[in-house]
Amino acid sequence: MKKVLLIEDNQQVQDNIREILGFENFSIITADDGVTGLELAKEQTPDLIICDIMVPRLDGYGVLSALRQDESTATIPLIFLTGKTDWIDLRQGMELGADDYLTKPFSIPELLNSVTAQLSKKAVIEQQSQNKLDELRRNITFALPDELRTPLNGVIGLSKLLIEDPDLVAEDEGLKMLEEIHYSGERLYRLIQNFLLYADLELIAKDPQRVEALRRQPSSCPAKPLIESIVCEKAHRFGRPLDLQFDLGNDLVQIAEPKLRKIVEEIIDNAIKFSADGTPIQVVTEATKDTFKLYVMDYGRGMTAEQIAGLGAYLQFERRLYGQSGSGLGLVIAKRLTELYRGKFTIESIPGKQTIVTIELPMEFKFDCGER
Repeated sequence: MKKVLLIEDNQQVQDNIREILGFENFSIITADDGVTGLELAKEQTPDLIICDIMVPRLDGYGVLSALRQDESTATIPLIFLTGKTDWIDLRQGMELGADDYLTKPFSIPELLNSVTAQLSKKAVIEQQSQNKLDELRRNITFALPDELRTPLNGVIGLSKLLIEDPDLVAEDEGLKMLEEIHYSGERLYRLIQNFLLYADLELIAKDPQRVEALRRQPSSCPAKPLIESIVCEKAHRFGRPLDLQFDLGNDLVQIAEPKLRKIVEEIIDNAIKFSADGTPIQVVTEATKDTFKLYVMDYGRGMTAEQIAGLGAYLQFERRLYGQSGSGLGLVIAKRLTELYRGKFTIESIPGKQTIVTIELPMEFKFDCGER
């Protein structure tokens, strides 16, 4: 049984709505003023709120504003009842987050249609949220244990061999084992750091004050030497020196150096991971007076439009089929960092042919420090 909170000081209107919705098997809670209604909303968590704008103690606008500022009530749909038909009044409520309006006097079908529409919309949103949570759980269950287990197996297994046969340390085979242990440790460390960074970025994104503080920090970064060093390091690490190609301009980007480094590293890692050896990966920058753009193009597996739209943490697409390592956090972190710095992150892809990741960031000015 759906629970509806009705905030209405006119007893006749309150009785009529209670009777109409009661016949439709709704559970009705009533309040005669805005303050009481707000308290009941927080205590009872109704599925829907119907609120007259002109209720005493706290008017409907005040009720709606308080509801939207409280996490426990922010998503409850609200229908305003009003005797006003002035567009300014209607717009004020919609800007505060009202879901619908009923102008008095209204008919029984109008009331029921509005209530049904808002509850149906709420059900769809809740189902979508649940689907995303289920997908996240599935991907965490599948990806995260494997991502932790693989480098740990390398550390534990190889170190055990060296302990059992210490003489190997002085041989080439032992040196290779130590290098593999070091690589496995780095991989595990990076996963943990990415997980912590992702969690912190999500917290920042939900706090407007922290977002503003981040943006106000004086910071700028010369893009060319930073990107060039990352490209060269990745080409060497993954054994693809001829595949990575770059054309970089001398631009000063309005972002902290560690943040730009993280964005570039994750995008290039993704391009390398999902493209075959021998295929080119192009890293190109360009700038206008106000905007810096970074393009990373690869000719690997690619992504469908649905996969791009569903980009999220721990969502490495078709992992079972392709078997690449990775938790799926990299692109999500790059996207969130870009957006926090008032930038734009886009992916264009033709499955099986080409993927272009584009980063747009604000730029202070363009300067020339040598040949391109």
